[in-house]
Amino acid sequence: MERTLRPRPKVGYFGSGLAAYWPQFPNLKPAVLATMERHAAKLGKMGCEVVNGGLVDGAEKSNAVGDLFAREQVDLIIGEILTYTASHVLVPIAQRNIAPYLTLALQMVPTVPYDRVGTEDMTLIGAAMTAPEVSCAFNRCRIPFHCVVGGDFQDSVWEQVGEWIQAAAAKRAMMNARLGYLGHCYPGMLDMYSDLTMHQGGLGVHVEIVEMCDLAHRVGQVTEEEIDAKVEDARQMFSMPAPGYDRITKRVSPEELRWAAQVACAEDRLIADFDLDGLAYYYRGWNNNEYERIAAAMILGNSLLTARGIPCAGEADLKTCAAMFILEHFNAGGSFCELYLLDFEGGFVVAGHDGPGHIGIGDKKPILRGMELFHGKAGHGVSVEFNVKNGPVTMLGLTQTGEGRFKFVAAEGESIPGPILQVGNTNTRVRFGDMRPEEFGQAWTETGSTHHFALGIGHQMGKIEKLARLLDIDLAVVSR
Repeated sequence: MERTLRPRPKVGYFGSGLAAYWPQFPNLKPAVLATMERHAAKLGKMGCEVVNGGLVDGAEKSNAVGDLFAREQVDLIIGEILTYTASHVLVPIAQRNIAPYLTLALQMVPTVPYDRVGTEDMTLIGAAMTAPEVSCAFNRCRIPFHCVVGGDFQDSVWEQVGEWIQAAAAKRAMMNARLGYLGHCYPGMLDMYSDLTMHQGGLGVHVEIVEMCDLAHRVGQVTEEEIDAKVEDARQMFSMPAPGYDRITKRVSPEELRWAAQVACAEDRLIADFDLDGLAYYYRGWNNNEYERIAAAMILGNSLLTARGIPCAGEADLKTCAAMFILEHFNAGGSFCELYLLDFEGGFVVAGHDGPGHIGIGDKKPILRGMELFHGKAGHGVSVEFNVKNGPVTMLGLTQTGEGRFKFVAAEGESIPGPILQVGNTNTRVRFGDMRPEEFGQAWTETGSTHHFALGIGHQMGKIEKLARLLDIDLAVVSR
């Protein structure tokens, strides 16, 4: 299933230097301009659109470049120091923008011939010497300061730059995002209760409150032709085997599949009509009433939406919906999970949940099972069973402290092969390096995390660390 297309991140790039150097060292400016051209092209190959501000070598040029980046609404400003630069050239560019600012200070060579290198050579080689001055100036002007200092020839440096670009793009995406909140949190889960204002204030996301009646109205609008098409999609994407060993599982009936497909079509309309980028949902219902039947049938539609890049979090966990949104924008997916069990003999943790999963990051055809009941919830219907594909994975949780501030909790591990539970739920075996399951479980718990988190593919800690800095959110790293 194709994911929802997102705009390419936009980066404002400029180089800086000292105008007084150019007449003193005639070869310096051409070398600076050549390096800028090469680096702008390198940034473009990272999948971003580059807005080139050119060479800024005096304070009289700064305002115009800052205004250019502000008009273009760039996601990140990269100011590269290519030779000594007076810091008063750089501060106005950052002051005119809400985009985060990254100083790039790269040395061109790993070492120098000390017995013959001259002053003109040093003016190009020693770009990193200005970085502390810029850091101090930004701090005194109360502008957040970020930097990459290293060698032009180091792959690790450019990996960091790429992570900054993706982190800034994720921040921008959150500022443009509309997350739907349907129903209410699962009653009694104090860790999940959310301050909707803080989602706007701390993350920049808009929370759109939608009602079950909004969805129920759209369920009634779905045509038989739409249901037929959605049933066919489900048959193509899922296998529907005989019941598992769990007594509450059964084969999916045609009637339940059509009902789930009808609700899935209605959810597509809800997402489109309210222009939503994600959905946190839960509704208990009562005595098999209409809302209970609709809520129980949402798992298929929410799994399909999550695979399209529109994360759907069960039990109305808005914070985890935001964590799923972040991993999705790191191209890592992000499946709704909690800690299922610790396998002391196998040395791994099982992470999973009932309800929707990100079936786009599995390595096998996901299973659609009929469920006689949903444990701890009302109703019955179809549910999704799959595991995240084997290889590197990242867990990302979003919690709140006693002071009400957001906090990230993250861990890198590995999804490992082996049988999974046949209970109609998502579940994945995850090993965390040399940490024993009980060590990991205790370390994760002691962070004050919520009991839910997003599980995505790849190791994403570098991007998470940078996003945490951009959002001024604390980060607890449990495993890497």
